[in-house]
Amino acid sequence: MKRRQFVKTAGALPLAAGLAVQSSSAQARLLPEYKWKMVTTWPKNFPGLGMGANFLAKLINEMSGGRIRISIYGAHELVEPLDVFDAVADGKAEMGHGAAFYWQEKIPAAQFFAAVPFGLTAQEMNAWLYQGEGLELWHELYAEYGVIPWACGNTGVQMGGWFNREINSLADFQGLKMRIPGLGGQVLKQHGVEPVLLPGDEIFNALETGAIDAAEWAAPYNDVALGLHKVAKYYYYPGWHEPGTTIECLVNKQAMEALPKDLQAIVNSAMRVANQEMLAELTAKNNRVLQQLIKVHNVELRRFPDDVLRELKNSAETVIANTLQKDPRAIKIFESFDRFRQQAHAWHDVSELAFLQARDLV
Repeated sequence: MKRRQFVKTAGALPLAAGLAVQSSSAQARLLPEYKWKMVTTWPKNFPGLGMGANFLAKLINEMSGGRIRISIYGAHELVEPLDVFDAVADGKAEMGHGAAFYWQEKIPAAQFFAAVPFGLTAQEMNAWLYQGEGLELWHELYAEYGVIPWACGNTGVQMGGWFNREINSLADFQGLKMRIPGLGGQVLKQHGVEPVLLPGDEIFNALETGAIDAAEWAAPYNDVALGLHKVAKYYYYPGWHEPGTTIECLVNKQAMEALPKDLQAIVNSAMRVANQEMLAELTAKNNRVLQQLIKVHNVELRRFPDDVLRELKNSAETVIANTLQKDPRAIKIFESFDRFRQQAHAWHDVSELAFLQARDLV
């Protein structure tokens, strides 16, 4: 009798489990759904950066069981690329995907959360954001605009840019009009460059027509997608101006607070996954594309001379000081950033840098 009872009970378990799943699915269907719009500074489906927005939207949809559905609008589709921040702040879109130096005129202090010349690498930037004060300060800076920022990607160390003249000295920068945003652009301005802020989809045409003389965008995988190798001869490194550029996802504060707590946690967690994924993708693909540029397209890879880099580093300190004067909110942010930079520098001298030097020994 005990055996028959056991068999009867065991047979009921799959049925009970099936009913529980059906009940759970039915409950999920009764939960409210949230339809969001995401506007981006990138062309839709653009390799690396634009696909990073797609990945994030898909991840949030899947993690939420379809309770958050995000429609993506690329550059110019719903708003202009440089108007993404305002669109999210005004509630025209619930999310935005870009980089903080695109709002440099509106919020000079924001640039410290994108890239600082000779600043933090991707690994160091993430450490400052998540284990230092970075994310807290970032949220604090954007709070008055009703916007919540997150890191949702990183390019790693970028390239120094595309030129049609050799850069052998600081004098070679004189008179150039160059597409370069943020603090890096202000550094080159100290040396006779006219920095021009252009969204990605306008760079090729500007360089081809001579509206600009030089341009930086990101790294080989992204740059090839714009076709910059077709309109410039020299490809310079290292990317002193953007050593670990953080890609930013903005969320309208009211939209975020309207979500139940579990969905808020999903959005937060998805940002971290997307942040990791983009850096992994670009690290995996950049060198393969770089070799194609050199061997197939005959691009001339050049390194900035050490004395040029040394002078640019000195100028960066002046530019940062000027930025702190323009926006008092930047002082607190940069003090935290710089403390962390010194700490990370000291550690990486005996870890990452020491290992890389050892690995190159012959």
